[in-house]
Amino acid sequence: MATALIILAAGQGTRMNSDRPKVLHPIGGVPMLWHAMAAGDSLFPETTVVVTGHGAEAVEKAAKTHNPEAICVLQAERLGTGHAVRQAMPALEGFSGRAIVLYGDTPFITAETLERLAEARADVTVLGFEAADPGRYGRLVTQGTALERIVEWKDATEAERAIRLCNSGVMAIDADLLAGLLSELTNDNAAGEYYLTDVVGLARARGLSAEVVTCDEAETLGINARSELAAAEVAFQARRRADAMETGVTLLAPESTFFSFDTVIGRDAVIGPNVVFGPGVTIESEAEIRAFCHLEGCHVSRGATVGPFARLRPGAELAEDVHVGNFVEIKNATLDEGVKVGHLTYLGDAHVGEHTNIGAGTVTCNYDGVSKHRTTIGARAFIGSDTMLVAPVKVGADAMTASGSVITADVPDGALAVGRARQETKPGLAVKLFEKLKAAKARKLARR
Repeated sequence: MATALIILAAGQGTRMNSDRPKVLHPIGGVPMLWHAMAAGDSLFPETTVVVTGHGAEAVEKAAKTHNPEAICVLQAERLGTGHAVRQAMPALEGFSGRAIVLYGDTPFITAETLERLAEARADVTVLGFEAADPGRYGRLVTQGTALERIVEWKDATEAERAIRLCNSGVMAIDADLLAGLLSELTNDNAAGEYYLTDVVGLARARGLSAEVVTCDEAETLGINARSELAAAEVAFQARRRADAMETGVTLLAPESTFFSFDTVIGRDAVIGPNVVFGPGVTIESEAEIRAFCHLEGCHVSRGATVGPFARLRPGAELAEDVHVGNFVEIKNATLDEGVKVGHLTYLGDAHVGEHTNIGAGTVTCNYDGVSKHRTTIGARAFIGSDTMLVAPVKVGADAMTASGSVITADVPDGALAVGRARQETKPGLAVKLFEKLKAAKARKLARR
């Protein structure tokens, strides 16, 4: 059956005490909204509708960054979840299939759970969970296997508040049926809001079926405060570390490795202590990322080693058996097979040919204050320590630069380039200069 997603992302999140819309606070380096959208993507929805409100422009930009085909609609007044879903219904005009309602601040519902929800055959299916502490959650009132109604905590009796089966808010329902039930909603409740949960009672009153699909409580974690955001990050990292090790990745100090939402690591890769992965990182099998490295937007091929204390920035592409050592930064640069960049080097906007050696202290001077320029280094070249490559510049295959050189012109294949000032030595001048400086310092102190 065709599916459509309705993702509610209009809330301000006042308890976050932030100017940023709640659903844009990051978990795993990306907006929590992306987590909900990604889980829904597993259903291959025909349409995805994101309901925005507070910070609508920013939320829409984030939604479309994840899915350019997402439709964003505005809930100008926040009058409850039922009212929010109403705003989405015009975008589903002509759609025939199952509508799944998700929440942008509930990031951990799994694809497997959503598949069970979508496959349920009842007219209305609600995702529920057994809560260790039900607190102020809405309660699911059942009779046998049938769901009778959902009661919000504010409106529940003492007997209903004793129920431990709670409402996650996530729901699956035929889109045409949903449209009809939403038109019958009223705000006759303690909060004066239009509750999406009331569609269950309305459906049952029509003689339609309703049921509950359950999941682990951890999947339903909603984010409403900074403390809950921190707890969500802890939960996300714990899950990703466990998944990585389960798929054959060695984490030498799991508790100090931090993953992003989309980190991909191949089996038999080794990750050292205190490694941070930003968005957009792929590490192939048998690569090694040593301690205290930070990587984002990069690709590291099989057998490559990175670090310790290295930084790979967006656009860094390391081929097989590349070695990037300590205090090296790579940005928007491709390093071909077997390149060695041992230490204390910056390579930006560059291409380095296979089996080239980059000496310590090398810098590609890629920025003139206005524009970026590229450096190209051929295969099997040797770049001497403390070489400044002033881009745009090319160093040919099998070429060499002398240590301490400033290279401002292209170097042909096989050539040696020397770009140093001539050294002059003045016998005895160092002693005289130190004596002069010490005397000047003594006079300055005496005047105080």
